[in-house]
Amino acid sequence: MANPRSRSSGSSGRSTRAKGRKPLVGCTVPRIFTPPLAPLEPRSAATEKRTLGYAVIDFATDVLGIELFPWQKWLLVHMLELLPDGSPRFKSVVVLVARQNGKSMLSVVLALFFMYVLGRELVVGTAQDLDVAEEIWQEAVDIVEENPELNALKLKVSKVNGKKFLELTSGERYKVKAANRRAGRGLSGDLILLDELREHQTWEAWGAITKTTTARALALVLAMSNAGDATSVVLRYLRKLAHAALGDPDGLGDPAEVLADEEEGAELLEEYDFEDDTLGIFEWSAPPGMAKTDRTGWAMANPSLGYTITERTLAAFCRTDPEWTFRTENLCQWSDTTLEGPFPPGTWESGFPARAEDDDALLEDEPLSKIRKKSPIRWGVELSHDRTRACIGVAGWRKDGSAHVEVVASRYGTDWLVAWFTERAEKYDGIEIALQTRGAPISSMHDELAAIPGVTIHKWEGAEMGRGTGAFYDAVTMPGGSRIRHNRQPLLDVAAAVAVTKPSADTWLWDRSKSPADIGPLLAVNAAYWALTMIEEPPPKSAYEDYDLMVA
Repeated sequence: MANPRSRSSGSSGRSTRAKGRKPLVGCTVPRIFTPPLAPLEPRSAATEKRTLGYAVIDFATDVLGIELFPWQKWLLVHMLELLPDGSPRFKSVVVLVARQNGKSMLSVVLALFFMYVLGRELVVGTAQDLDVAEEIWQEAVDIVEENPELNALKLKVSKVNGKKFLELTSGERYKVKAANRRAGRGLSGDLILLDELREHQTWEAWGAITKTTTARALALVLAMSNAGDATSVVLRYLRKLAHAALGDPDGLGDPAEVLADEEEGAELLEEYDFEDDTLGIFEWSAPPGMAKTDRTGWAMANPSLGYTITERTLAAFCRTDPEWTFRTENLCQWSDTTLEGPFPPGTWESGFPARAEDDDALLEDEPLSKIRKKSPIRWGVELSHDRTRACIGVAGWRKDGSAHVEVVASRYGTDWLVAWFTERAEKYDGIEIALQTRGAPISSMHDELAAIPGVTIHKWEGAEMGRGTGAFYDAVTMPGGSRIRHNRQPLLDVAAAVAVTKPSADTWLWDRSKSPADIGPLLAVNAAYWALTMIEEPPPKSAYEDYDLMVA
C-alpha cells in the first residue's frame, strides 16, 4: 500500500546547544502513568497479545506512511492494553503533555485505525473550540483522500459547518461535535476523542459525550490536554482520581474536594462509574516545584523535544513568557488559580485556613473557618449571566475580627430560592439579604424575595456597588494577609480566579458577561460582605451554628 505521508524526525537543535553538552531529547516514558497489569515491552508474540498498540503502530507506518515518535508508540502500547479476555483494560484515558508535541496526530491515527482496522461504527471528535476538532478531522480526511486504497473505501465526506463527517462504504463514521450539553445526543460512540479537556469548566459536555459510550462495551474515551488551572473542573477531578490510584505522587489530595459544591458533577459520576482501574493516566510533566529553567523538566514535559521541538524554542519561551504561562503551556504544570485573575497572585489563597509546615496536617479541626457566635449574619444572592444557576453566599465575623464568607447553596434555576429563604426566615426570626436590584439577572427576583415574611432586603445598587466591590477587593489584598477568610470551595475559588472587571464611573465592578466562567459565587459573597460591613448592624442575635450553613 502506498505511503502518502511521511514525517521527518526533525532537528534536535544541535547548532544552538552549548559546546560539549549532549542534545536534549524528550522523555519517552511519562513521569506519571498507570502501570500495566503485565509486561508490554519489548515487542514479542506474547506482548502483542496484551495490547492493540503494536497493531496501531504498524498501521501508522505501513498504511498511513507515518513514523510515530517514540513517546507516541509507547503511549499506544500502554493505553491500548488488553485484559486476558481480549477486552480493553481502560474505558477512559487521560493524556497530559505540553503543547505542540503531537497529540493531534495520535488522534488522527487512532480514529482511522478504529474505522479501517477494527471496523467500529462511530468515532466522535470534539473540543471546546469546534475548530480544533474539525482540524483533526480534516487531517484524517486528507490522509484518506491521498491514499488510493483508503480512499476506495470512502463513501462520503460532508464538509457542512457543524455537520462534518467521514463515512466508509462499510458504514463506519467519524463525526465532529461541539463540546456542549447537546454533544453526542442520540449517538453511540466507540471512540470519543476529547481534545483540550482543560477548557471544560462544567460537567455538561463530559456528561453528554461520555453517555454515547454506554451501549458500547469496548468503547474508549480519550481525553488529551496540557495542564489546566482552577477552572478545569473535569480534568482536575479525573487527574486527581487517577493520581489517587497511584498513591497520590504529587500530593494532589482527595478527588472529592473538586466535587464539594459541584452538584451536577457528583450526580454524573454516580452514573459514569470509574471502577477498579478502568481510568488510565499518562502524564508528561515537570514535577511540582521544579525551577522553570531546569532543562530536565523540559524533557519530562516535552517528549517530542529533539524531534520537532528544539531547546532554543523552549529557552525563548522560558525567557519571554509570563512564568505561569510557560509552566502551564510548556512544562505541563498546574496552577491552583488561573494564569490571570483579578486578585494579585497569592492574595485570595491567603484567605484559606492555615496549614501545618508539611502542608498535610491541618492546624485546626474542620470547619476550618467559621463565623463566631452572636455575630450578625448577612446573606447575598446572585444569578448567573445566562440565568441558569442561582447562588447564595453568607458573611459574618470570626473570633479574630476578620470576616468569613462562604457559598451555602448553588442550584440550577431560581424556583427554589423563595422556599429556601422562607424556611430560614421562619426558623430564625428574620434574615437580611443583599442583592443587586437594578441591571442584573437577579434583579427580577427582588419582589418575590422582598415579599417573604421576615426578610429584609438591602438594595445593592448605584454608588454602593462600586463602594462594596472596592472594599471587598481591598480586604482580600490587604498587606499581611487577607481580612476575608474562606474555606476551600471550588465553586467560589474558580469564580475568584477568573472574574473580569469593568469600569463604572470612577470605580469598577465585576463583569458577569465577559468572565470566562460563572462568577455568581463571588458576587454572592461580595454582596453579603457589603451588607455586613457597610450597613449599620442591628443588635447581635444570631449564631453561625444556628443557620445550618451548609451547601445544599
